[in-house]
Amino acid sequence: MSQVKAYGAADSTAPLTPLNIERRAVNETDVKIDILYCGICHSDIHTVHNDWGGTKYPSVPGHEIIGRVMEIGSGVSKFKVGDLVGVGCLVDSCHTCDSCKENLEQYCENGAVGTYNGKDKDLGGHTFGGYSETIVVEEAFVLRIPENIDVKATAPLLCAGITTWSPLRHWKIKKGDKVGVIGLGGLGHMGVKFANALGAHVVMITTSESKSADAKKLGAHEVLISKDTAAMKEHSRSFDFLLNTVPVKHDLNPYVRLLKRDATMCLVGAIEPLEDMHGGLLITGRKNIAGSLIGGIKETQEMLDFCGEHNIVCDIETINIQDVNKAYERVMNADIKYRFVIDMKSLKDS
Repeated sequence: MSQVKAYGAADSTAPLTPLNIERRAVNETDVKIDILYCGICHSDIHTVHNDWGGTKYPSVPGHEIIGRVMEIGSGVSKFKVGDLVGVGCLVDSCHTCDSCKENLEQYCENGAVGTYNGKDKDLGGHTFGGYSETIVVEEAFVLRIPENIDVKATAPLLCAGITTWSPLRHWKIKKGDKVGVIGLGGLGHMGVKFANALGAHVVMITTSESKSADAKKLGAHEVLISKDTAAMKEHSRSFDFLLNTVPVKHDLNPYVRLLKRDATMCLVGAIEPLEDMHGGLLITGRKNIAGSLIGGIKETQEMLDFCGEHNIVCDIETINIQDVNKAYERVMNADIKYRFVIDMKSLKDS
């Protein structure tokens, strides 16, 4: 067991400040990682502020972790010291339920363990995330990062990336499909990049006409302004799939009208109650509304390999750890294109 530097919050109203946390000694199947970069996810902010309830303090967030292997256990076979690796939203699961057996650890029926705010079976208490110098993780939950792409910009792939990749793959998006990505933010910008790379005709659906140029730079073929009633009507019953990344309560009815018969809109952003919707819109076209949560380890590795092959990374702004509270404010004000990544050297040098 060792103490390492970290940044965390003491309670729901406190800023993130320096503190020391304990990391377990390396067990037989563990990998110890020197953290180079850690992305900031809106989930970090929700957890620190206890927006969803159940936050355990002190809270050390961070589940978009990129680093180098610095030590391995005697039973580790997939990694060696010096490898470039990542850790996403999960660090453990039961390994035995049907979901885990199908490589869908995020849906573990006995409760997957989050990288932070999860149950720490080794030290007791709760898990601490990547706003820290190092982390020790079971080999099965460590991911190999392609060396050929911008290392720091890969960090948000481990949450924003897999959150959008998983539904696109599950619903088998392919060349020629018409895919709408609703909302251009941290999730939406990755949805556009992935759908484009998979060969789809990509339409960015947004309330803000000012985002049109950025959407097209990211790979959108068209931009549909959802406030434009006439334009929405022109696109009605024409989409094979809608990826809805809007992170707050909103009206689904206008978007359901865009779906073809038997098509699906998948929600990945709004983890809260939604506005009422009209059942007739679903019934009259046998349409589907679904949800999707990150992805399993196997699928996340497939995404990372795809990113290496197609040179896909997130659009980021790099910050020092000392500026994390300012970054939180900017995220809440939607003042970032499109994700923050912390350079953890700033923590080690402090």
